[in-house]
Amino acid sequence: MVGVFRRSLSFPNKPTVRPSQPSNPRVSHHTRSISLPCRSHPLISHINHEISQIKSWSSLDRHTTAWITDGLSLLKDVQETLSDILHLPQSQESLRNRPVFFENLLEDLLRFVDAYGLFRTSLLSLREHQSAAQVALRRKDDVKISSYLKSRRSLAREIAKLTSSIREPKTKYNHCHVDVLNGSYGEAELASVIGDVIEVTVLVSVAVFNGVYLSLRSSKTTTFVGFLKRSEKRDKSGEGIEEMKQVEEKSLVGLSKKKNEEVKILTKKMVELENSIVEIECGSEKVFRGLISTRVSLLNALTH
Repeated sequence: MVGVFRRSLSFPNKPTVRPSQPSNPRVSHHTRSISLPCRSHPLISHINHEISQIKSWSSLDRHTTAWITDGLSLLKDVQETLSDILHLPQSQESLRNRPVFFENLLEDLLRFVDAYGLFRTSLLSLREHQSAAQVALRRKDDVKISSYLKSRRSLAREIAKLTSSIREPKTKYNHCHVDVLNGSYGEAELASVIGDVIEVTVLVSVAVFNGVYLSLRSSKTTTFVGFLKRSEKRDKSGEGIEEMKQVEEKSLVGLSKKKNEEVKILTKKMVELENSIVEIECGSEKVFRGLISTRVSLLNALTH
């Protein structure tokens, strides 16, 4: 009985030793799979494609109303996709774990919302002045046209200030890195995408704000802000939106001495300018709403 009992004890000891040998590679294999990047969420791949489209758009640099509105449309799409990404539970958890990054992003989005809100207000005011100027033009009223040009210059200066307010976001690309030892690949990917979104938001916004400003400013006015001086050095032909540059200040001076045919040509250009303003106003409103939606999604991540 004792001998049998000893054999029964020694026999099951063998299987306890055997599994220990192949168990090491299993553990090693499992650990290795954790460190490898996981498959990206479809929304991440989608937004990366949209970001790439904006960068391609920027390289065209056509400076037409259609080009500007295309950029605004692409930016609206990016903001909508980012809002969807921020609704994902894993995104919300990641942002809650990074409070500094979270606060910087909130502040940047608020800055963008404010800038686009002021931009839309300026465009609305400009459109109202534009309608009044068309009446004054048909009547060859130099006094009212002079008042229109003064208002236009003032609005152009206000729009120029918007660019400086968004040029230096806190959520910069090089601040979006996540240490994969302390975080996860998903967190690093999310931070990188958000950095790219902020970058292209600045890219499109600067093109839009500068385009309108440089189209409306007085030809006698020296460059208003340092960043605009740098922009003009890069583009010797001058920036601005083609349709909006057609109505120069000098062409509206001395209306009482102009022939009726000249006034008709100017009136047609003024109508085209107003149409351009309306299109840009519509595009900027969609971006404005998209930015608000993105910021709301971000705030929801904090409360859920």
